[in-house]
Amino acid sequence: MKLKRNFGFAKPLLCSLLCLLLALISISMADSPVEAPHVTVDAKNVLTLESKSYVLMDQQSGNILCASQENVELAPASITKIMTLLLIMEALDSGAITYETMVPVSEHAASMGGSQVYLETGEQLSVHDMLKCICIASANDACVAMAEYIAGSEEAFVKRMNEKARDLSMEHTNFVNCYGLDTEGHYSCAADVARMSRELMQKHPEISTYATTWMDSIVHHTKKGDSEFGLSNTNRLIRTYSGITGLKTGSTGNALYCLSATATRNQVKLIAVVMGAPSTKVRFAEAAKLLDYGFANYYYYQDSENVGKLFSCKISGSLNREIQGEAKADFGMLLPIGTQEAEIEKSVVFEKDLSAPIAKGTQIGRIQYTFRGTVLGEAQIQAVSTVKKADYSDFFLRLLQMFL
Repeated sequence: MKLKRNFGFAKPLLCSLLCLLLALISISMADSPVEAPHVTVDAKNVLTLESKSYVLMDQQSGNILCASQENVELAPASITKIMTLLLIMEALDSGAITYETMVPVSEHAASMGGSQVYLETGEQLSVHDMLKCICIASANDACVAMAEYIAGSEEAFVKRMNEKARDLSMEHTNFVNCYGLDTEGHYSCAADVARMSRELMQKHPEISTYATTWMDSIVHHTKKGDSEFGLSNTNRLIRTYSGITGLKTGSTGNALYCLSATATRNQVKLIAVVMGAPSTKVRFAEAAKLLDYGFANYYYYQDSENVGKLFSCKISGSLNREIQGEAKADFGMLLPIGTQEAEIEKSVVFEKDLSAPIAKGTQIGRIQYTFRGTVLGEAQIQAVSTVKKADYSDFFLRLLQMFL
């Protein structure tokens, strides 16, 4: 009887508390983020070059450090093959092909002119050897053979190239073939070439092994017997420039001389693209000049002190009033040499209206880095555990436990 009298006395109080709690569920307790764009610290055009257009890009962030006429649409020549290589590497990642897959050569592929390794109709080469032919010898016939094997036809493969270009926001690019010979409607620009170069080098750094090979060979297996064929790289920077990691040369009558050169020193990763250089000597000299400028004027700022550190923020819709997050990776970016790091401000910003359920690993906030009012970048804060959504019965039981 005593318990019954007490519970009856508590009933109005319990109902009031429950109503109050349900009202609070609808109110978000999360902080509002400060919205600001990711910006380039310094993008002045400080160089005068002979090439029709050029770009120097930070490979890790995609920020353009300096450029001229970077969106002008020009014939790209064989730097077209960067996109072909990207799709080949994606096919390898997906398991559609392996490095050991034998690729047959069609009559169409064997008929390609320009740079080639003289593949014969019916001949087969492994994907590994095809990559050597494309990266080292810039082989048009190998490109078409790979395109046909991956997509069923060169036309279908080129469609995929253009779809990928759209995915990478390459707004001034249209591919008509997969190898780069001058064709009406086949064009790109220095900024877009840098974008696809970045995607290839960031997602598939193993391509550098092929792109930096100076000399190699393949073996033709034909009805006439076996014969060795030598391959020589057209990118002479791989022998003369310290830290070079790739990537691809190109030249035609319309395109003149083009180059996408990638290099790394002291964690600084750069992409230099020149298009429409008047000579092969100029394209290498100007790509090196761009890279020199980047290495001389920028350094890699890295902050690792927040990795593993726990951050808490309020959450609604759960019995837990807070959720814990962790910075899963350090923050780094290129900064101009001489930057006063003491002026870099770090602030923790949580997502707005955080509400259960939230799965482990979900981004719940970010550490924002600001320099003199300019947002440099951010590091993600991810939930360290899953938080379930509570229903009315969960809240009622919690209240009952608190009362009893």
